[in-house]
Amino acid sequence: MTPTHFAFSSAFMLGLMGLAFHRTHLLSALLCLEGMMLSLFIALSLWTLQLEVTSYSTAPMLLLAFSACEASAGLALLVATARTHGTDHLQSLNLLQC
Repeated sequence: MTPTHFAFSSAFMLGLMGLAFHRTHLLSALLCLEGMMLSLFIALSLWTLQLEVTSYSTAPMLLLAFSACEASAGLALLVATARTHGTDHLQSLNLLQC
């Protein structure tokens, strides 16, 4: 395993562990998701550069576009949650009350 592969794998795993174990605020969950998407984007970009194939060069940009859509939807949910519940604590959210 190369050091760059280890770095991006560990960055993805740290984001996943942060998402799984540190679930107090919705904003921290969104930041963990963005860290995971950023590590996937950089790893996919380096993979396409190493292969030197032009047909794979659109995959990182497509992932980045989906990541931007995911971030905007997450921030919209954060604002809506903060307006209706008054906080972004995940413990105060209950899907049965909707």
